[in-house]
Amino acid sequence: MTVKNLLEKRIFELHAKVCKTLSHPKRLEIIDLLRDKKEMGVSEIAKKLGITKANVSQHLSLMRQQNIVKTRRDGVAILYSLANPKILIAHDALRKALKEQLESDGKLLENF
Repeated sequence: MTVKNLLEKRIFELHAKVCKTLSHPKRLEIIDLLRDKKEMGVSEIAKKLGITKANVSQHLSLMRQQNIVKTRRDGVAILYSLANPKILIAHDALRKALKEQLESDGKLLENF
């Protein structure tokens, strides 16, 4: 196997890991929150999502392991932000495609 093929396989593996990490609705909401606020602490994220700080911390920990978010210390506070804003391109493209699909199928508000 060539170096190029090995590199491609590794990228597919990393891609799958990131997608698996993003397969939770709350993690996708965190990405959306960080789009607007740029940096947020666990308490602020928890309040906006209506979930516990412990739960937010778990989600952020998984997202940090996959380099989706990064941290910055500000005194005693730890602030989270997107590690690479290009994640928003993929996030937005998939949301747009799903919305278009649901609209064309007439199922946008189904199950609500």
